[in-house]
Amino acid sequence: MLIIGTIWKTIDLVHAPRDRLLRILVTCLLLLAAGQILSFPEASSKVDAFTTAGAGKITFNAIHMSGLAALILFFASSMREPNTTHQRQLRANTALLIGVLIALLVAMIATPATLRDHTLSTPYMAEPAIACFYIIGNAYFVYAYLTSGFWALYCARMASWHLAFGLRTMTLGLFGLAITSVNRVVWVCLRIGEPGSHSTFNMVNWAMNDWALGIVLIGVCYSASVQLILHLRSVAHHRRMYRDLTPLWQVLSAAYPELVLNREPAISPWTRFRLRGTHVRFYRRLIECRDGLVRLSPYLMQVAPDADLARGPADQLARHINDALALKPATEDPHTALSAARIALPPGNDLSADARELIAISRAYAKGNREQSSDHR
Repeated sequence: MLIIGTIWKTIDLVHAPRDRLLRILVTCLLLLAAGQILSFPEASSKVDAFTTAGAGKITFNAIHMSGLAALILFFASSMREPNTTHQRQLRANTALLIGVLIALLVAMIATPATLRDHTLSTPYMAEPAIACFYIIGNAYFVYAYLTSGFWALYCARMASWHLAFGLRTMTLGLFGLAITSVNRVVWVCLRIGEPGSHSTFNMVNWAMNDWALGIVLIGVCYSASVQLILHLRSVAHHRRMYRDLTPLWQVLSAAYPELVLNREPAISPWTRFRLRGTHVRFYRRLIECRDGLVRLSPYLMQVAPDADLARGPADQLARHINDALALKPATEDPHTALSAARIALPPGNDLSADARELIAISRAYAKGNREQSSDHR
């Protein structure tokens, strides 16, 4: 799941390289995914084989802890004051991370070379350097899981219901991971005096760790699924409005072709299934329709001097468009001053309201043309 999330968000980052929050998220996912791969003993052993004994553990901890630090930074940067909070969290977490990694490196160097391939089940836990390695590492994990969990819980208070549910689920899992890290510290301390004891405690703790990690992934997948569904709904909505504007856009772009910038080539079957760019195409068509009506407005005033062009019904305005286009000369004199009028003003001051007004005109225009075609048959 982490690899899928990394690929997904990396594609988004390619199209929005200046999005700082997205950069942090991609970095976090990439580091956590790499850390999960290095957590397997086979991967750690291969790193040791290419370098030196103990390098695999240091590499895993460095990458996984950096991913958790990036997760904290991601949540902190999502707040209302991202600049100040981001810089403060960046300095604090970077300093703490560097300090912890230096301590782990010192502990590994202090460990005899023959014991550097140790695990939590090692019979040599009484060795001070080995015990310190696990206590320091798990203490940082407790901090990272709790801190990111509290930040996620804080973000959930300001999020939509669906996103808040995913964040709270993720928080529950992060708190569970923090508890298992505390348990590992306890287990290390217990085994310093009794090296082979409390194996059942460790088995139960690993089971809790798996459950907690699963809950985190459920929260992440739920939030990602909601985001994907909302994105697909938005794409479908904009595609539908894009098509609805086509009749009005076609007649206005034919009258004023210079208003159409970056005219697209013929749409291939593959292009129809592409999601990216749908919003841009819709907003561009909306703006082009509005600009065309502004250009046509002097002729609309001439054919309907007594009509309320700003607040009148869409079907009435649509009937005047053909008359105004017939009145418009094929080539306008650039030295002739024409007064523009307000056409189809939306009730609200937003693009959605403007789109609804223009779509109503476009539908009415298309309906009027169909009725005229039927009458001529």
